[in-house]
Amino acid sequence: MPIVSGRLYGFPMTRSSQSVAYRQPSVLRSAADGRHLGLETSRGATPTGVEDHPRFFAGFLTSPQVAAAGLLAVADVAAARYFQPQLRASLDPVVTGNGDRLRFESFSGCGGVYARLDVLGAGLDGGQVGHGTTNVDVNNPLREALSRLGSDDPLHLRVGPEELTVTTLDGPVVEKKVPLPDRWLRGFAEAQVTAAGFDLRAELPADEAVRFLRSLPRAGTARRGATGPRWVVPAGRSLRPTTRPVPGAVCLPGPERLGALQRVLRHATALRVYGPQGALAASGTAAAWEVVLPGMRLTLTLSPDPARGFSGEGGVLDALATDEAAEDAELVAVLLAWEPRVDVADLAASAGLTPERVRAALVRLGTSGRVGYDTAEAAYFHRELPYDAGRVERHNPRLRSARALVAAGAVALDGELGTVTAEDGHVHRVRDAAGVLSCSCLWWAKYRGGRGPCKHALAVRMVRRGAAVEHGGRQNVAQDMAEIGGGA
Repeated sequence: MPIVSGRLYGFPMTRSSQSVAYRQPSVLRSAADGRHLGLETSRGATPTGVEDHPRFFAGFLTSPQVAAAGLLAVADVAAARYFQPQLRASLDPVVTGNGDRLRFESFSGCGGVYARLDVLGAGLDGGQVGHGTTNVDVNNPLREALSRLGSDDPLHLRVGPEELTVTTLDGPVVEKKVPLPDRWLRGFAEAQVTAAGFDLRAELPADEAVRFLRSLPRAGTARRGATGPRWVVPAGRSLRPTTRPVPGAVCLPGPERLGALQRVLRHATALRVYGPQGALAASGTAAAWEVVLPGMRLTLTLSPDPARGFSGEGGVLDALATDEAAEDAELVAVLLAWEPRVDVADLAASAGLTPERVRAALVRLGTSGRVGYDTAEAAYFHRELPYDAGRVERHNPRLRSARALVAAGAVALDGELGTVTAEDGHVHRVRDAAGVLSCSCLWWAKYRGGRGPCKHALAVRMVRRGAAVEHGGRQNVAQDMAEIGGGA
């Protein structure tokens, strides 16, 4: 795929052109035997290899209106930018067949909201769910048709092409080319790492869930001058706002970003809120908001701030930096088998690894889109994003900078203390206290580890793990540092 450079409000951004081809547009139509919703698939991964237009399901939806509203909510997020909204984004959702359920996923164009609709076994009827992952076409005419769906009469769902018995097509008749920012791809990886640290913090019944979500500001109605994160804390059957991260509180940064949940509120049976364990950062934390629906779940995961996408969180850096995790990931990948729920203990036994090494391998697989994380089941699931997996690592500036420092011999260890001499001659001291690294650099002073390790701490950790010093002269290291701007 050709790589081109773009610029967004003065910030450099690398994009690639992703071709997404379909045999025909997705459509909702009426027939003599009822209504039919046909969702067309693009090229995707399956257990038997890559297929041009895989077929994952043909059967009925038990709650057609609910499924239509949930699918529209996922499409809303794919087409939205919650930060700098004047720049539009429209990326086709991703669908995964896990054998017992269908998952529809999307990411906002600004990289700060991850959406997933899980259509569980109870929401499907009369068809076997296949295995694999691909893009699915959700076009504007289909959105309009779904929004007009007014009854719960039986609705037949087809995910994948129809059986072509009369004629054949000589290739795709619908093709889209969409720009895919690298930060969008990294966001998929970081969101699942972040969600893996969440616990269930609150659960509201349907009436309280509707009341609370309808009380939140909509996009474009947030008060001017409102700054900083919002917080909510469980109070009886509902949630009450609080001005600071008190014990038990959950961060609600940019509440208007939950607007996509409005589509499904009248079908909601409960609202579950997930947040990180332990102390909360005053600057804000990520959280997941899940609406429970008949036979389905719709989850939105929000980044810690509307102006802060998941791509810069740095939760995957440790897993990317260790050769051991890379080797373990290759082994674990063979054993995943498109499972809807990855059991770490079973994987550890099958792979002959410790659970800790399996989790590190899953994090690394997540960086290339090969696993996601389901907060409702507190488990990873197997999927294969239809994008270039290597780009996540290649375009992570902190990781590349850390490797350049290691290659330059810039790291010296003295017990718990590590000294890193930067290219410009500045000396940074990295201290290891019970496995938690801190650094004297400006990055650490600003984020205090809240966005993953800085490049100096990452370099020290790589050396401690025995990372091999890369070959290549000082000139190559300098060129590499100049290319990435020496960013933290």
